[in-house]
Amino acid sequence: MLTVREICSELKGISRRTFYRWRELGQAPQAFKLPNGELRVWRSDFDAWLAAREKATA
Repeated sequence: MLTVREICSELKGISRRTFYRWRELGQAPQAFKLPNGELRVWRSDFDAWLAAREKATA
């Protein structure tokens, strides 16, 4: 599972605000909330989301 911080870092340092804006727009990878309110993304979901974005720009 990836944290929002880890995702932002892997995407070359995008801001947390950008990530949350993408979520509002339905453009972020699928995430789920832990009981403490923090978001997590499965690595497989992140990789699939990233691959789809790469194909869209090719």
